[in-house]
Parts: sequence; C-alpha cells; structure tokens
Amino acid sequence: MTTFMSAQNRIFNCRVVLVYVAAFIVSGCASTGSSSKPARIEIQEEWGFTITEAVRISGDVRTDYEKALGLLEQGRRDQGIAMLEAVTTAAPQLSAPRIDLGIAYHQAGDLEAAESHLLLALEANPNHPIAQNELGIVYRKTGRFKEARKSYEAALAVYPGYHFARRNLAVLCDLYLSDLNCALHNYEAYMTTVVSDDETSMWIADIRLRMGQAEE
Repeated sequence: MTTFMSAQNRIFNCRVVLVYVAAFIVSGCASTGSSSKPARIEIQEEWGFTITEAVRISGDVRTDYEKALGLLEQGRRDQGIAMLEAVTTAAPQLSAPRIDLGIAYHQAGDLEAAESHLLLALEANPNHPIAQNELGIVYRKTGRFKEARKSYEAALAVYPGYHFARRNLAVLCDLYLSDLNCALHNYEAYMTTVVSDDETSMWIADIRLRMGQAEE
C-alpha cells in the first residue's frame, strides 16, 4: 500500500499532513481503463479523516505520482504539474491527483485550470471534503460567493471538524456575505478545533461588538 498526504488552506493554501491522509490500495497492474471502487471516507475526530481509494493501476503510475508530489514539495511546480497531468491521463478514475493539480494550478494563478481539475475530482468522488474546500476558495477568488459557501458547507457536512473549511466559511460570511451570525457561529466552531488562534479571537470580539452595536 502506498500512502500519500495532501491537504490545504485557510483563505490561502498551506500544506498540512494531519488533516488528510489518503491511501492508494494498489491491486495488480492495469492500464487507463482500470476499474475502481468509490473512495471510502473514515472520520477520526481526534485528528482528521482518511480517504482510501482502491484502484488498479500500474507501478509506473504510482511511481510517477510520488515523483510528482516530490517535485511540488521541492518547488518545481511546472514539472510537478506536467507529471500529474500524465498521471491523470493514465488513471483518470483517481480523485487525489486531480486535487493536487487543482491546488498546484491555484498556486500558479491559473484558477480556471484549478477549477476544472477540482470539478473532475468531485465527479470521481462527490463527497471529497478537500476538493470541496479547495473549490470554495476558487469560487471566492472569482467572486462567486454563494457557490463558495455551498462548497465549504459540503466539506463540513462530511467532516464538521475540518477546521480549514470552517475558518474559510467564517471569513467568507464575515467579509464577503455580511452574515455576522454565520461568521460568529463558524469562528466559534473553528476555535473548538484548534489550540489557539489570537487573530480569530480578535475577530470574534469584533463581530460581537458589531452585533451589539447593531442591536442598540
């Protein structure tokens, strides 16, 4: 079994390994037309969630995927993207490489390509919380705030403790939708999932002040 780790963001992207662990279960060798079973999502409330994709792929595809992630970690984004594109061509049924491509294109400033790959990932795995969260960021950056909210909420429906999505939703409601009740609820929910966040604590105090002033 080959295990790889991937995850993301706040309102920007930042790779963390304790939020999401996805595992390829490689069964035999096959080519592009290989079948796969729906991804399985398991929630571990104390640290995150595990997504397992059982697929038939060749050893070369697995190796290329690992190399692509290594290139991205080294900051060699163009090369990593090119290799990930090859992986998705060889194994289009996998959602994880699509998500990594979406993130890489997002970081490269190509939001159209990022959105395209994230949507393809969701076709393969509609309940994937990271794909939903990343798509929410793309929607926010392109001014589609209602769609962004739906994506963040879809991620949280799968894993309510997904603190990046929770914080992103709170910021969206606060700064872009002017929904202070939504913002306060999600900031407070976010704070229950992290050790401390002084900046968010200040934002909560500010929202409570604004809500109090509005009631006067």
